[in-house]
Amino acid sequence: MGGLQPWHIILIVVVFLLLFGGKKLPDAARGLGRSLRILKSEVGAMHEDDGTKAKTPTETDATSAVPTPPSQIAPVPLAQPVVTNPVAQPTPAPVVQQVPVVPTTVAPPVINVPANGPHAG
Repeated sequence: MGGLQPWHIILIVVVFLLLFGGKKLPDAARGLGRSLRILKSEVGAMHEDDGTKAKTPTETDATSAVPTPPSQIAPVPLAQPVVTNPVAQPTPAPVVQQVPVVPTTVAPPVINVPANGPHAG
């Protein structure tokens, strides 16, 4: 039931032909092939670069054999004090000053509505 059946493939090909036309599909396939060849060559070049780097020692490989001088090592902080009472003490609530609210009156908005009747103009 669930799988790619032959009529699914035929339907996909028909949709591609209708969307792109018969003339553009070969050009698109050539472009896709070129892109895949370029990608394959770039991946191969990356693998070759990785192989040459593994053979030559890097700076970290050379410096890892030399011990770090004590002057460059950061001091370790002393042990943290032990908390004897892990329960937090209640903190007093902050005092909020109340400001009196003065009611203000706002004039209603003025809407210009043309009067019914003949317009002067």
